[in-house]
Amino acid sequence: MMRVPYKVNLPTGERYTFIKNTLRNRTLYTVCEEAHCPNVGECWGNGTATFMILGSNCSRGCRFCAVTHGNMLPLDRDEPQKVYDSIKLMKLDYVVITSVDRDDLPDKGSEAFANVIKRLYDLKIKIEVLIPDFSGIPDFIDRIIEAKPDVIAHNIETVRRLTHSVRDPRATYDQSLNVLKHIKKKSNIITKSSIMIGLGETDDEVLETMRDLRNSGVNILTVGQYLRPTKKQLEVVEYCSMDRFRFFEEKGYEYGFDYVASGPLVRTSYKAAEAYIKGKIEKGAKND
Repeated sequence: MMRVPYKVNLPTGERYTFIKNTLRNRTLYTVCEEAHCPNVGECWGNGTATFMILGSNCSRGCRFCAVTHGNMLPLDRDEPQKVYDSIKLMKLDYVVITSVDRDDLPDKGSEAFANVIKRLYDLKIKIEVLIPDFSGIPDFIDRIIEAKPDVIAHNIETVRRLTHSVRDPRATYDQSLNVLKHIKKKSNIITKSSIMIGLGETDDEVLETMRDLRNSGVNILTVGQYLRPTKKQLEVVEYCSMDRFRFFEEKGYEYGFDYVASGPLVRTSYKAAEAYIKGKIEKGAKND
């Protein structure tokens, strides 16, 4: 059995406990916990959390993800207010909102997602959203665009060849690219995507995916090591070297991304404020 050669910060401390209790008291969920993210201790310790809305159960069953799937729950109509109250109490100035897939709903959950964003307007904070593909339906994606978050992220997750074996069959490589292209076609909102490595992909395949993302107008790219959340998910094929991560970072800037975060424990919402600020100030966050 391969050992994880990276240091993972265990969730401890007063700030972690405060955030955990704040969320639980409002029956809210975070992708930090549900997906067993290795950075939950560090991010929560710094007062950063990624809220997961539309319930705790996902309608899809991607083979890399530990979020519970199936047995879909009804939407919580009070969720926008609960998220608002929690963010205000936690005194955040940058928040990430993501969700499970809701293929069981006629609008795939797009209206409920947009309502959460709109409820946060008067907090005057930066809002990043990590959205599902909403089955690639333009009208549903437009609801998120019209809600005007500061950043819209949608993850390609892996290279084209591995997509079918890694993601749910309803989440295709081209569909994800089309979602990102549509956002850029309809808005100047900063876009972001993420690639996991260590699943058996080649360097050339990762570079191809990076080019596809850049050609789709993506501004911010994150590249991270796939870590198996539980024994139910895909096994790790390779623990990648720091040289490999640095190589992809260098190539990312060469391809024209405004900001690239590439490292073993990098996740799409990890240190989101830092990525946004550095991308905005240092790279100019070109929205072309």
